[in-house]
Amino acid sequence: MAPKDKYTVILPTYNERRNLPIIIWLLNRTFTENDLDYEIIIVDDASPDGTLEVAQQLQKLYNPKHILLRPRPGKLGLGTAYVHGLKSATGNFVIIMDADFSHHPKFLPSMIATQKRTRCDIVTGTRYAGDGGVYGWDLKRKLVSRGANLVADTVLRPGVSDLTGSFRLYKKSVLEKVMGETESKGYTFQMELMTRAVGMGYRVEECPISFVDRVYGESKLGGEEIVEYLKGVLSLWLKV
Repeated sequence: MAPKDKYTVILPTYNERRNLPIIIWLLNRTFTENDLDYEIIIVDDASPDGTLEVAQQLQKLYNPKHILLRPRPGKLGLGTAYVHGLKSATGNFVIIMDADFSHHPKFLPSMIATQKRTRCDIVTGTRYAGDGGVYGWDLKRKLVSRGANLVADTVLRPGVSDLTGSFRLYKKSVLEKVMGETESKGYTFQMELMTRAVGMGYRVEECPISFVDRVYGESKLGGEEIVEYLKGVLSLWLKV
């Protein structure tokens, strides 16, 4: 009999003390109800709002077997947070997602089923295919997101409908190899991961999701991040 699959969720956090208990409860319920083995690795970048203290309480509540804390001394970038968390992952599959409740765990069973059915290397949640969608954004945010994907698709041609999305399921071995080739550290990290994965010949499947704007806190996307994104697309076009 083949060993049971285990799913590692890597959750980078910064000022998510109010969102974290909700997302952890939902993740625990989703994995438990579907009889799935799991662990959640919380990578907190010294949040000034006390996110780490909340995470420590959640670890006691849900068992250190399921909640692992891998804090860092400061805000060091989204990409390096995933690299840091991956070092402690013991699952053979890794899920990367946001901790702000914009990625609902209810879509995980569909993503996992897609991987089992197709035996693909990566399942990416998409807002822009099938019955996927975006809720809670104003027109400006929708236009920025659509525009970012259009620019990336036109320049890089990865064959993925939601290149800027950050709700994905990877085979751990695949993620380790792709991360080893990825140079971006910030908001272009997800885009480069997918572009390089496709370029390396890994098979990607899409699963429609509904993206909902964060419940608490403010978006960390600003003008500097948009400029960084555009520079990242150009840089990838030159390198990949």
